[in-house]
Amino acid sequence: MEQLGDQLFVERLRMEWRPESPVPEPTGRPAFRPVAGESELVDLLAEILSGTLDAYSLDDLRRMPVRQAAQRQFDDEFVHYTSPREGWRVATIPDSGEPVGLVIAARNQYRPIIAYIGVLAEHRGQRYIDEILAEGTRVLATTEPERIRASTDVGNTPMAAAFARAGYTVFEREIVMTWG
Repeated sequence: MEQLGDQLFVERLRMEWRPESPVPEPTGRPAFRPVAGESELVDLLAEILSGTLDAYSLDDLRRMPVRQAAQRQFDDEFVHYTSPREGWRVATIPDSGEPVGLVIAARNQYRPIIAYIGVLAEHRGQRYIDEILAEGTRVLATTEPERIRASTDVGNTPMAAAFARAGYTVFEREIVMTWG
């Protein structure tokens, strides 16, 4: 395909969690609350985009300002989830209420998914991601699904490692190509 002008855009890991995998109990290390609304969500997305390893987000950031990229992600994707927004959770530092991350536990047309997950740049490297992912998984596990799906870029090794620690297994790899 490359000889015809196609270029590799990204390789993604498609993963799933099944009910036989345990979900850790909340530690309280971050606390969780629902997202207050679109404005807060877009603000958090904009902060999370700083230093992102996600190929789609990086592509957006090459073409538009960070706030516009965050709003576009909300408008083009998140607004279309029909599942209850109670699964959209902000992780906070318990004493101060300062946000550290976000998980959007949702349902697409087919099944429960971790639609989005991220840690604000200044809080990365402190393993908040494990507890944020556990919270999203707990929210979706209450619906007793056969599986919960998620995906991340192969190059986003910290996120892939967090999914593996949480009991998500790779069931497929996806290669996304673009025409030059």
